[in-house]
Amino acid sequence: MTSHPPATAGRRWITLAVVGLAQLMVVLDATVVNIALPSAQADLGFTDGQRQWVITAYSLAFGSLLLLGGRISDLVGRKRTFIIGLVGFAIASALGGAAGTYELLVAARAMQGAFAALLAPTALAVLTTTFVIPKERARAFGVFGAIAGAGGAIGLLLGGILTEAFNWRWNLYINVFIAAAALIGALIYIPFMARTGPRPKLDVPGTLLVSGGLFGLVFGFSNAETDGWDSPLTWGMLSAAVILLAAFVLWQLRAKHPLLPLTIVLDRNRGAAFLSVMIAGAGMFGIFLFVTYYLQLTLGYSPIQAGLAFLPMIGMLVLAAQLGTNIFVPRFGPKVLVPSGMVLGAIGMIWLTFLDATSAYAANVMPPLMVIGAAMGTIMPASMQTATLGVDREFAGVASATVNTSQQVGGSIGTALLNTLAATAAADYLASHTPVTPEVGLDAALASYATAYWWGAAFFAAGAVMSALLFRRRGSGVSLAHSPQPAAGADADAPPVIAH
Repeated sequence: MTSHPPATAGRRWITLAVVGLAQLMVVLDATVVNIALPSAQADLGFTDGQRQWVITAYSLAFGSLLLLGGRISDLVGRKRTFIIGLVGFAIASALGGAAGTYELLVAARAMQGAFAALLAPTALAVLTTTFVIPKERARAFGVFGAIAGAGGAIGLLLGGILTEAFNWRWNLYINVFIAAAALIGALIYIPFMARTGPRPKLDVPGTLLVSGGLFGLVFGFSNAETDGWDSPLTWGMLSAAVILLAAFVLWQLRAKHPLLPLTIVLDRNRGAAFLSVMIAGAGMFGIFLFVTYYLQLTLGYSPIQAGLAFLPMIGMLVLAAQLGTNIFVPRFGPKVLVPSGMVLGAIGMIWLTFLDATSAYAANVMPPLMVIGAAMGTIMPASMQTATLGVDREFAGVASATVNTSQQVGGSIGTALLNTLAATAAADYLASHTPVTPEVGLDAALASYATAYWWGAAFFAAGAVMSALLFRRRGSGVSLAHSPQPAAGADADAPPVIAH
């Protein structure tokens, strides 16, 4: 077996920067294209009905292939999978940026999603197996969790700047430069470790069942946004998803080489962490969507101004993430920190319901956004760290993929539900306030946003109760404050023993 030099502390932090770049690229790409869509539609000439597929193609491929991508990283190797994901994502982005037809653009977006499903879990798995010293691990997950939480807002800002300064195509071309920087770092700083022991096999039936189930789940909720909840296609896909996912669980109980050993998700702390990430994902994507609508359509902000408006939220998210993972999680554990973040999220959402057509940004919009930023920075790093803590490194990739899947499914569910509820609230308001004037239309939009915020607050409130009940108390089982230490006499800077 090939020997490798110790991974010094400096190399580990550069590795964090590399995987952070990849994670940022994947998360921001879920929103960076949104602002560019009107320009792309005018350039390529596709209809309003077709426009949704530029977004949906990415989320469908990403969400349905995440567990497969995580398992591939376990089987093929972290470094190799990471590099393949970066190169593939860059090629797909270049194709999308150069697309001369709507069909090519959608195909490129689906291709981006497929390679993102390789990248996202592999990045988190690299982080999990690189940072094994508890204090360093906390800091690393603080940074990574902040990126996961803030990436959507950064995407909105970047999308506005690129669309206004250049054109819509640069929202895709920019990924080529980010991927190139990450690729250089990966080639130099992510170690390749030879595998020890027999190579496990891929669970093909399990892969087909869970990929089909996740596809149906994401497609069903996406279709609900466009065709409504009474659409046969919506319920048909959601029903098929439930059946396939149930069959997947049953198969995992008997599979010789399970894709996702159920012990990973049935662990009480990990299960609570996955659910917390899902709820935070639902709230996060909802807030970006409706606050962006409010800023641009009600207050008349430009795309760049709307993106800049989220900067205080991002700053608070980063600050809370660092304070939480370095100080509060080791002291209080996720059982205190995650519910506290959920309560902050509910408070911020309720605060947003008071916005109206005359609200001032500094006095009325920025404070609740900062509260929600603090909430995300409190929830995401602690949950992501807990979700991957103590997992056998043979399954670090698929465990990491489950974290990403939770966030993606949460985003799909939250966006679909909040969109539907907001649209219903707007329709009801217009029906009860005739004749419809521009002022009535403005009030209907505000009523729809407020409805979405109230339901978002309900999501976070439910998350607070769930996480308070499910997370173990500190000292009960594995805790973040007492994560596994290197063996006595081992080099604290040595790379993980298991090979990838």
